[in-house]
Amino acid sequence: MPHKQPGVVANVIRGCLGNLVEWYDWFVYASFSIYFAASFFPEGNLTAQLLSTAVVFAVGFLMRPLGGWLLGLYADKFGRRAALTLSVTLMSFGSLAIAVTPGYASIGILAPVILVVARLAQGLSVGGEFGSSATYLSEIATSRRRGFYSSFQYVSITVGQLAALLVMIVMQSLLTEAQMYAWGWRIPFALGAIAGLVVMYLRRSMMESEHFQLSRASGSSPRGGLRILLRSHFRQVLAVLGLAIGGTVAFYTFTSYLQKYMVNTAGIPKPTASLIGFAALFLFVFMQPVAGALSDRWGRRPVMFGFSIGGMLLTVPIMTLVGKTSDPWMAFLLMITALIFLSGYTALSAIIKAEMFPTNVRALGVGLPHALATAIFGGLSEPIALALKQAGHESVFFWWVTGCIALTFVATLVVREPSRGSSLEVSALPARDSLVR
Repeated sequence: MPHKQPGVVANVIRGCLGNLVEWYDWFVYASFSIYFAASFFPEGNLTAQLLSTAVVFAVGFLMRPLGGWLLGLYADKFGRRAALTLSVTLMSFGSLAIAVTPGYASIGILAPVILVVARLAQGLSVGGEFGSSATYLSEIATSRRRGFYSSFQYVSITVGQLAALLVMIVMQSLLTEAQMYAWGWRIPFALGAIAGLVVMYLRRSMMESEHFQLSRASGSSPRGGLRILLRSHFRQVLAVLGLAIGGTVAFYTFTSYLQKYMVNTAGIPKPTASLIGFAALFLFVFMQPVAGALSDRWGRRPVMFGFSIGGMLLTVPIMTLVGKTSDPWMAFLLMITALIFLSGYTALSAIIKAEMFPTNVRALGVGLPHALATAIFGGLSEPIALALKQAGHESVFFWWVTGCIALTFVATLVVREPSRGSSLEVSALPARDSLVR
């Protein structure tokens, strides 16, 4: 109803701010690792130090499925608000620990140990954030605008990525390189920790999902948990995996790896490639609410088909053309084309999955398979691309991305239209296996 709309908007903003901060912190680690690697690891070869920080980054990535499981269980048992508050607290703890930990020269082996613990906490956090956030945004949204409101989850992820890049650009312009190596790299982590504490306070006061409240008050909702999820909703879990594999591989390929590909293969100068990436991602922010609104009008499957069919047909041509062009404007237009189709997945990533599960396992059902797909397939995207380039078979990577997107196409085929007969319409609905053919 109209008088409830401001509450929905306010709580969507609070939910998304936490997502933004968590992804800002996640990308800050990757962006500033070149500056803090020497602080946490013994003096020696810079490449070895960078490799050590990359291994720690990978450890955080592999923690995401555990975060999706544990925080998904927590959200389904204690509430979406409680889980979202816990996830941003874990992320803030990790950022604060990295910001204040003395270097290896001062405390020896404790420095990398603390770094690993901090990244474990952040991996748990970002792994659990997706399922809890997707569930919360889907449940609090008004019935006819669920696609629109839930699309802001990936909007906040993209803005977090842009914020990390912007902080780096500003700091590089204000500080000397020596200052960045000595202490400047600590500032972005401190900013992330402070922002996380502010969001933690805001999340404690946000409205709990009405679906969760009704389910808990009725006392009739069946017990959740991993065993219940796999026994009663196994087909939905497989569908989420299929949807997420192609989507997450395409996301990391076209938002992150593509900028490095412009430099390493096309020969576009690094500052120019960074500018292309920043401008394209800025426009990508506005594409997603449009795609989400279209899904409210046309249904989830047509928009998801737009992504998967477009991705299967255009990935190889786009990557091939980007690799052969030295024109920044052409590279920008090609990246924008890829992001237009990608928005068909990112805008719907939360809602199309949340609509498959009942309240008692929704956060776990969305979060765990998505985190598995992201950790395995998304995390491997860049290493696979670089390994194939090193072996002289770079174009094989384009076909690998296309094949992963084909899995999303198949998953979309077997999923019935989730917005019709959605379990979000009635909080106490039993398992909706009928949503998967």
